[in-house]
Amino acid sequence: MGVAVVGEIKVVGKSGQISLGKRYAGRRLELQRLEDGSLLLRAVAIVPESQLWTLQEPHRSRIARGLAWAADNEPSESDPRSLARRKARVRRRPRGRRK
Repeated sequence: MGVAVVGEIKVVGKSGQISLGKRYAGRRLELQRLEDGSLLLRAVAIVPESQLWTLQEPHRSRIARGLAWAADNEPSESDPRSLARRKARVRRRPRGRRK
């Protein structure tokens, strides 16, 4: 997959601003000032720390598998009473000897 490079000349206004166009309106951009004086703008996404775990393994793969499963399986009605009965049966299993 190649990267298309399109060059444009932009003029910095008196207020120190440039216009990138409506395509970038509202997006977050990282500005890097390189040693040679060049500027690099890169579109970024900000992820809250509380959600970083979703991008780390094994959670990332599990989430991807769950989304793939959901895309391949139609939703269906569930019966809350049968789910409660099933949960109650699991709780009643003997836990071994007590001293």
